[in-house]
Amino acid sequence: MTRRVIVAGGGIGGLSAAIHLAAAGWQVTVLEQNSAVGGKMGEIRAGDFRWDTGPSVITMRQAFEDLFAVAGRDLRDYLTLLPVDPLTRYFYPDGTLLDASRLPTIMAARIREFSGQADADGYLRYLKYAQRIHDITGPVFIYNDPPSLLKLARTRLWDIPAVDPLRSMQSAIRGFVKSPKMRQLLGRFATYVGASPYLAPATLNVIAHVELSGGVWYPQGGIFEIARAFEKLARELGVEIRTGVRVDEICVEAGRVTGVRSGVDMLPADAVVADIDVATVYEKLLPRGSYPAAQLNQLVRTEPSCSGFILLLGVNRKHAELAHHNIVFSSDYAREFDDIFRRGVPPDDPTIYISITSKTDASHAPDGSENWFVLVNAPPLGESFDWAAGAGEYRDRVLAALARRGLDVREHIVSEQMLTPVDIERLTGARRGALYGTSSNDRFNALRRPHNRSPHVRGLYFAGGTTHPGGGVPMVTLSGKVAARMAQQDAGCLL
Repeated sequence: MTRRVIVAGGGIGGLSAAIHLAAAGWQVTVLEQNSAVGGKMGEIRAGDFRWDTGPSVITMRQAFEDLFAVAGRDLRDYLTLLPVDPLTRYFYPDGTLLDASRLPTIMAARIREFSGQADADGYLRYLKYAQRIHDITGPVFIYNDPPSLLKLARTRLWDIPAVDPLRSMQSAIRGFVKSPKMRQLLGRFATYVGASPYLAPATLNVIAHVELSGGVWYPQGGIFEIARAFEKLARELGVEIRTGVRVDEICVEAGRVTGVRSGVDMLPADAVVADIDVATVYEKLLPRGSYPAAQLNQLVRTEPSCSGFILLLGVNRKHAELAHHNIVFSSDYAREFDDIFRRGVPPDDPTIYISITSKTDASHAPDGSENWFVLVNAPPLGESFDWAAGAGEYRDRVLAALARRGLDVREHIVSEQMLTPVDIERLTGARRGALYGTSSNDRFNALRRPHNRSPHVRGLYFAGGTTHPGGGVPMVTLSGKVAARMAQQDAGCLL
């Protein structure tokens, strides 16, 4: 008998689950409320300018290759991934800069000139340290089913200290490099999961290994080409994708999903994969009484990750001093994260990320121009800051901060759009606009992250950045794999 599954949400996690299940012979329908699939991965065009609106740094190429291989396809027939060099260009308040390379010998040589031999040697030791964490935690926290206390109990005792769960990221980094600039560079990887390097466990230094050793990739045509490639493969496998269709309720009878309701239509299904913020699913889509009230209370009380403030700028001049990926560091990194996570306000002196895809894809901007994607980490929505009243002023503050660093584009902006945490929540369903769901600032939150299988409603599964294994395009792709595998196990289709 053919199993029917509805995937609620056509983000990367949902599309990944759809591909896995369709390849296994399931009848799959994807429902996406927006006009295109992709979730947080989108694109905007204005005249001759084009921007990606969500993720901008792609790592872990193998996750994409594995997904296409499940369907008997070759990723290279759908997507061209280009290596990016430098990985990122880092700008510091004193005017110095450093280009990051994935080649350890080159990077060590640059660090030697930048901050001395001790830091160069410390950086190489740091890479080995981060790789060791990856080798131990990968099977438990990244590439397989969600972690559990039983799994952790099976971890070899002599491996536990190497995972370094009791220190903060920044505490560990201080043991390898002495320069405040290098500490800022390595600590920055906490933001890849929306966390603070001063609060997140040192275990998350594994993120640096993934980028600094594995490299950064750029899909020719733009990041949104990943969503297009996933969609193309899904349709080839027979997946029905309906855009502009909102899921209003996940229907439950006798503790089991029976389908979803969209408007007045009831769509039956044997299973549902929700590629929607897990807290949003419990709060808005599941019938009350189908789960314990304590579950929603726990999800709502859990600290969320940071959000983001985004400017999409069409700039009518070129900047040879900028690379594809750029980080303009703040002068007080610790205060910046205090603003976000303790005071709940956008940073007064923010670190500013600038991605310019026209550096690699010239067609993304007119001749002599550039398409700037500007991102500043921001607090999740709360009572401490009113974006409706303060967004315009904060936009001016960000542009003024760039001007002070020699990147004054205020007189050269010919096209502009702005996205605040309010827009992120509205467009993606991310509760409080949090980009990565549950905060990673607590050492135990990896165990608290919502499971890919609902413990309360049979036949309901979760994919996306708010469930295991976490946020980021490759991780979300893996979440779809896990959700699909669990659906097959529960249906008796996978031995």
